[in-house]
Amino acid sequence: MAKNKSFPDNFLWGSATSAYQIEGGHLSDGKGPSIWDVFCMIPGKVHAGDTGNIACDHYHRFREDVALMKQLGLKAYRFSISWPRLLPAGRGAVNQAGIDFYNALIDELLQAGIEPWITLYHWDLPAALEFELHGWLGEGIVDAFAEYADLCFRSFGDRVKNWITINEAWVVAILGYGHGVFAPGIQSPDLPYLAGHNLLKAHAKAVQVYRQTYQAQQGGKIGITNNCDWREPLTNSPADQAAAERALEFFLAWFADPIYKGDYPAVMRERLGERLPSFTPAEKEMIQGSSDFFGLNHYTTMYAADASENSEAGSVYGNGGLSADQDVNLSVSPDWALTDMQWAIVPWGCRKLLQWIANRYDNPPIYITENGCAFDDQLQDGKVADLERIAFFEGYLGAIEEAIASGVNVEGYFIWSLLDNFEWASGYSKKFGITFVEEGTLQRVPKASAEWYAGVIAGNGW
Repeated sequence: MAKNKSFPDNFLWGSATSAYQIEGGHLSDGKGPSIWDVFCMIPGKVHAGDTGNIACDHYHRFREDVALMKQLGLKAYRFSISWPRLLPAGRGAVNQAGIDFYNALIDELLQAGIEPWITLYHWDLPAALEFELHGWLGEGIVDAFAEYADLCFRSFGDRVKNWITINEAWVVAILGYGHGVFAPGIQSPDLPYLAGHNLLKAHAKAVQVYRQTYQAQQGGKIGITNNCDWREPLTNSPADQAAAERALEFFLAWFADPIYKGDYPAVMRERLGERLPSFTPAEKEMIQGSSDFFGLNHYTTMYAADASENSEAGSVYGNGGLSADQDVNLSVSPDWALTDMQWAIVPWGCRKLLQWIANRYDNPPIYITENGCAFDDQLQDGKVADLERIAFFEGYLGAIEEAIASGVNVEGYFIWSLLDNFEWASGYSKKFGITFVEEGTLQRVPKASAEWYAGVIAGNGW
């Protein structure tokens, strides 16, 4: 096939996973329980009663998985560290077996020529801290996270040069403390804003520790990854255009504005008043500029319409946030194809979002740290022909290339996900992987999309 898409010479091609979704070994070698271990024990919280107790058993099969990555030609692998595997009680005593596991994984990756990208927090908070500090609602969580981050920098930073503090603070706050469909399962119209506030402060404190003690010597970079879907105005009316902008500000600018501009978006302060906590001048100073790059997880697009007069009920998985605070109705076009998550496939929304970020935040270096899709993949004759996924990736990578051509500074791309895995409240019912994981045997079978992606990496395009 003639190559018609190409990327900058040093473009970073990777794939991503998270600890709770793939590791298993939930009580192995001294690991403590996380809030997801607890959440999965509550009947009705997770599809079919699924848990991450075994997941993909990556804890015991990581060498096999790194060999798979090497076969794909991955340049980078983004994974998260399980906080309770290192600190079973969240603080205090260190579990050396946990340190040993990640040291072995990092060394295996480097030997395979793959750059490790570590996410410090991908939702599996030590359960002890939920009980003792009220999780992300407690002021003490900021120092606890900074201490945990310090342990990671000290233990792994001689070899790890790419750090992400927190994955998708929006999801932690909204789905964990607003809608309650993710651990710890709290429902509240107000608590997401407190959780979000503490997540930002914890991120900034960890970055401060890295920059003051480790960065000069270790020579790495550190940032945060936020998630955002594009919001397209339903009509050209000023009201719908304002609604789409407001939806983006309540979604992405909530967490990006304090880092790039020093405070929350004005529209959030206007609409939320005292429900939105305030930063002290010292906290603002600590948070502003606390990201060496802009990490973005992007999956879908929705239309946004002004709902000041006619608010409609939305789905929590429609990623609307707390819609009552925004006065925005979200919808999808009947013409848009949907993934198994019922998320619309709209590549041009990715391009528009990247351009929006570049315009709002002075064109920072952007890494797309997750992009992917779930389909009902079937193993037939030892193969998985996931052609819909290949089409999805072609569409989105094409849109990213267009964004780069328009001047947006996108420096890398990580497919979500390397493996079919535990998809949080959806359990094992949703498959995002480019590698099929056979039920029972947990045998890895690269899908057609894996072969396709290997070709893209090898040719820096297709």
